[in-house]
Amino acid sequence: MSSLEIDNISMRFDLPNGSSVQALKDVSLGLRAGELLSVLGPSGCGKTTLLNIVAGFLAPTEGQIVLNGNAVHGPGAERGMVFQQGALFEWMSVRENVGFGPSMKGTPKAEKAKIVDHLLDVVGLQDFKEKAIYELSGGMQQRVALARCLANDPDVILMDEPLGALDALTREKMQGLVLKLWKETGKTIILITHSVEEALLLGERLLVMAPRPGRIHKEYNLPFAEMGVNKDLREVKKNPDFATTREEILSMIWDMEEEIMGRQESA
Repeated sequence: MSSLEIDNISMRFDLPNGSSVQALKDVSLGLRAGELLSVLGPSGCGKTTLLNIVAGFLAPTEGQIVLNGNAVHGPGAERGMVFQQGALFEWMSVRENVGFGPSMKGTPKAEKAKIVDHLLDVVGLQDFKEKAIYELSGGMQQRVALARCLANDPDVILMDEPLGALDALTREKMQGLVLKLWKETGKTIILITHSVEEALLLGERLLVMAPRPGRIHKEYNLPFAEMGVNKDLREVKKNPDFATTREEILSMIWDMEEEIMGRQESA
């Protein structure tokens, strides 16, 4: 079973004028294989910085990321990334985009075709496999991005606001797809989002981060992701505990935002 350890991570950005910004401070967290973690917090709390460190795009000032017993020193195929914008290859078809990773690994043609066809079935894009990316809607493009990530068979999937640019109806459908993929693949997923509702719906575990220096303020263990696998997400939102937790977290983040504004006004 794969595991991910975020071990005492701190991140400081040194600025050209000689000052510095402490983006993260002493963040520690362990994830078991197959956990779905959502991360929330006010702007500037270091959510995306933390995700980029786990991805290997940034080296932390202190601490380390350990995956399956090995320290992370850069990007690797065992960690897949899904961005807010799909970052797809516009000149390739849907099929070619999904098959890009296996092609780079030298996967035999027949095996690659089998992987691609299976994933296009999973994300509901089999009928669009020869379409160009620019011919697809935003929601479809994010489905391609998910399938392309899964084609590399990563241990951990990192999602940075992957549904943030979608309209409300498409976003809800994609939330359902994320839960379906999580349950069917058993992948470990870390999802960054600004939406409290989305974090509650998709987070088996939920972290609320406090602003600068970014740190874990509160952690929740929630039943809503498991409920949403086999239940309409709108019905899940009607659960009294969902509404209570949503209001608690909204108030928490609102108080943080007010504190940030107060600091800026007094500066």
